[in-house]
Amino acid sequence: MGAYLLWHFYSAMDEGTKTVFYKAINEANYFWILLSVLLGFLSHIVRAYRWKYLLSTIGKTPKFWHRYHALMVGYIVNLLIPRAGEATRAALLYQTDKIPFSKSFGTIIGERVFDLIMLGLTLIAALILNFDDLMTLQSIVADNAGSDNGSSWFLYVIISVFAGGFLLFLILWWKVAVFREKFRQFFKDVLSGVFSIFKTKHPWAFLGYTLLIWALYFTFFGICFYAFESTSSFPLGGILIGYIAGTLGIMFTNGGIGAYPYLVGVVVSFYMGSDFSTVAEAEGVGKALGMIIWLSQTLLMILLGLISLIFIPRNYKKESK
Repeated sequence: MGAYLLWHFYSAMDEGTKTVFYKAINEANYFWILLSVLLGFLSHIVRAYRWKYLLSTIGKTPKFWHRYHALMVGYIVNLLIPRAGEATRAALLYQTDKIPFSKSFGTIIGERVFDLIMLGLTLIAALILNFDDLMTLQSIVADNAGSDNGSSWFLYVIISVFAGGFLLFLILWWKVAVFREKFRQFFKDVLSGVFSIFKTKHPWAFLGYTLLIWALYFTFFGICFYAFESTSSFPLGGILIGYIAGTLGIMFTNGGIGAYPYLVGVVVSFYMGSDFSTVAEAEGVGKALGMIIWLSQTLLMILLGLISLIFIPRNYKKESK
């Protein structure tokens, strides 16, 4: 799906837009992009550090570097298979520290709950600041999606896979008593991890690091607008909407491939349309900025993930069961 969206992102541009796109990428001030990458790295460090507060509630205190390596490897897995990175994080902590998969996985879901809350608060802020613009942009994206029927077969495949998996689950639940008991225990462990948020002895520290993570996310996104002279005075409300659009693109695709630069590009060209003589210029600059932000952060995650894959401890001792 991501590869298709990336191809569609490029092929949908006409020659005039492509010319502006390449020109903007070549002339960008990469000092701001480098600074953005450094802030992105710091956000990963803070997220790995914050994880300890939830893990401590289940009686586990893995080393920082174990948590960090698991996090970064999970990110590169997410680029290949959407949302599989969360399960990978839990599996790697079992490998390094023998923390039960279901319990650590529950803490990861708990983190995601707070991520959704923060995204919701950000969306509310955008609605308050720029309600009309947000609604207009939503209509533009919806109209563009509705005019493209080439990806409809992806939807059918996804629905078929989920339906088949659900049917298999029902059969196993009904016919296999061992599966039923194992799943019940797994579900209890996951819930224990999810509600670990309310058991931590340092709730304010957890909340403080959560705010810091999202402040870093928004900052490393926003400062990239200084990379182009034409976007250096971009309105704060527009940056906020662009940030939300990019985040949603990451949530609904594997790592935002194709979707992130497209959605950010739509927001940028919407706000800058009157600053250029042609639509192609606005679209070219907008999509160039979206691509630079997405590509720089994605390459950072891939590099850090591969390094973590090399350095994460491996315990392959035989177990009795």
